[in-house]
Amino acid sequence: MSDTLEHELKALIISTLDLEDITPADIDSEAPLFGDGLGLDSIDALELGLAIAKTYDVKMDADNEETRQHFASIKALAAFVQENR
Repeated sequence: MSDTLEHELKALIISTLDLEDITPADIDSEAPLFGDGLGLDSIDALELGLAIAKTYDVKMDADNEETRQHFASIKALAAFVQENR
């Protein structure tokens, strides 16, 4: 997996969601993005999904259970983007 892609995704999350006082280094690539991990919610997921689709030209179906699994962590998201570019 590309560390560069993971770093890009972390930076995209920070800029898209206007997360203050957090850097890409602060985000654990294996930690959950929702709940106990980064603490994102469903609105964040929609905004982030749109930003990823636009930035990486990938298609996501918000109602698909598999899409939810791709948002489990930065590592999972990076794998999805890499496979679907």
